[in-house]
Amino acid sequence: MPHALRVVALSLVVVVAAWPALAASRVALVIGNAEYESVPGLANPVNDARDISDALESLGFQVFTELNATKAGMEARLEDFAGAVRASDVALFYYAGHAFQVGGQNQLVPVDLETGAPEEILEDTLPLDRVMEALDQAGGLKLVFLDACRDNPLGLFQEGLARIGGGADRFVSYATQPGAVAFDGEGRNGTFTASLLSHIHTPGQTLTELMIKVRRDVIAATGGQQIPWEDSSLTRRFEFREGLPATSPETLLYQVAARTGNRDLMALYLDRYPEGAHAGDVSGFLQGVPEPETATGQRSLAGADPEGDQLWLLAQRTRLRRIAEYYLELYPDGRHREAALAMANNLPEEIDLGNGRLCEELATHPRDATANTAGVPFSILQRNAGRAVEVCAGAVEQYPEAPHFVALLARATAAAGRTEEALALYREAAGRGDLRAMVSLGLLMEQGEGGVPRDPQRALELFERAAEGGSTDGAINLAVALFQGESVPADPQRAVRLFRQASEQGSAIATYNLGILAKDGALGEDGRAEALPLLRQAARLGEPRSYLAAAVLLDRGEGVPADPDEAANMLLRGAASDSGEVISLLTENAAGWDPATIRAVQSRLKEAGYYVGALDGIAGRQFERALKAWRNGGFDASVLGS
Repeated sequence: MPHALRVVALSLVVVVAAWPALAASRVALVIGNAEYESVPGLANPVNDARDISDALESLGFQVFTELNATKAGMEARLEDFAGAVRASDVALFYYAGHAFQVGGQNQLVPVDLETGAPEEILEDTLPLDRVMEALDQAGGLKLVFLDACRDNPLGLFQEGLARIGGGADRFVSYATQPGAVAFDGEGRNGTFTASLLSHIHTPGQTLTELMIKVRRDVIAATGGQQIPWEDSSLTRRFEFREGLPATSPETLLYQVAARTGNRDLMALYLDRYPEGAHAGDVSGFLQGVPEPETATGQRSLAGADPEGDQLWLLAQRTRLRRIAEYYLELYPDGRHREAALAMANNLPEEIDLGNGRLCEELATHPRDATANTAGVPFSILQRNAGRAVEVCAGAVEQYPEAPHFVALLARATAAAGRTEEALALYREAAGRGDLRAMVSLGLLMEQGEGGVPRDPQRALELFERAAEGGSTDGAINLAVALFQGESVPADPQRAVRLFRQASEQGSAIATYNLGILAKDGALGEDGRAEALPLLRQAARLGEPRSYLAAAVLLDRGEGVPADPDEAANMLLRGAASDSGEVISLLTENAAGWDPATIRAVQSRLKEAGYYVGALDGIAGRQFERALKAWRNGGFDASVLGS
């Protein structure tokens, strides 16, 4: 059955940063309420608050934390926080627990709330406005994160939270859209906070970029049932972790594995990314294929991360227990030992995952991959289909309110070859609003496969509905149909708008395709200037082909001034992250590049310690060795521009 995302067939085919450089004062108040006395408790808010507190402390915040707080406890901590924010440049508030709105005002629920008349309940809760008043004492940025709309246990007031208005330099993020309910999550953390924790450590990432990734993850993890929302009046850029833009967790895992030569890390790479850009390299390593030639005099790869900072950053960004355990094994006395111990003790082993999380691990579509769930290609799912069907059926039974698990069960059932059952499950999940089910069902109808009668018009309706719900794949597939004009009248202008919509929602593929369209003039002559910025953004979103495409523009001066130095930066980032295309083109088709670009690449490789030849713009044997050393664990962001 077709489950691969179809994209436009177009012509053209990171980075470990330093610890945050914190000159400004950062202060945070974190509250997590779970063990309520008179209303149903919650599974994750205390874990959420603890983990957010630890993350913020590691990022330079002075953190005031209150767990399972009474109203008196919340007020006392708020008073402490209010006294500290006046001298801060960044003031942050995070809350996880029960909350509700009444008359457009949000109320946070302490654990000692006693049920009673509505006026008594209001008296015993903490108005969020009190927190905002304290935040407004800060002279700098005010950041608010509310994972607080899981449900309304009182049944007396409106579910969800109301939007907070007014105030300069405020940023308010809600776990889900205003007035809606968020999922508590089955694992250690709630769905929203789990994603926030994974992305908050990414170096060189703006707050806007962070929330795009969080929103993309949460939509994927809930099938579109939960959509994080934010309001912002910020007047300046903010990064939780400053530094050069980072590589993807996939590339970082490969770099760490190659540097250390650790077979367990190599095996973990294949487990998480069986069709990843470095899968061939890793398979060769594990099968005992001789390692590629390395540059004469290069430094030892095994000693390139003496403090284990790269491995620990990988653990923070993936929140995988196995990574934390590998850190402790390789660096038993490392400076991140205590934090790694806490992570290893807190996060569950795979054997302990509940049906919901294990179903996601076994059956998630690769296009729905999140920071915590890598996604499984259909060919791999087929090998484990029996186990996936069993586990996902258990998840559907355990969480009947979540169509997301019905969609995962449909995919697992399709992989098991039970086509009619899978189709019925896809129809059920799509009817209940699951976005992946809509896209998968649309592809089946569009192509007339899997025993489904071909129905292009119905397929387009499903893509349209998925796109409206926030599915980037729905928008992309609809855009492709509008470009091709086969089953629907061609409408290139609307197709471009749909690509832009998907790009703004964080789709790397949509952004890459827009960049190529701009390069080829499909966005108009004025649109050619968009090509390079779009390709840069696609690379930051995780599309490694974008580095090569951007380098071509910079090398040839197409639509932008020729810039050999920046072309070299793009090429070296691409060499570390793509499937080998950059190195092939640099070594087998060196004549196609400006010698100045080759010299700039040679210069950076020499600065990193991998190239010992002349800076002559000639792609000789030493140049090839240096590039392979760079790719196979030697990536060094310090020699590249931002």
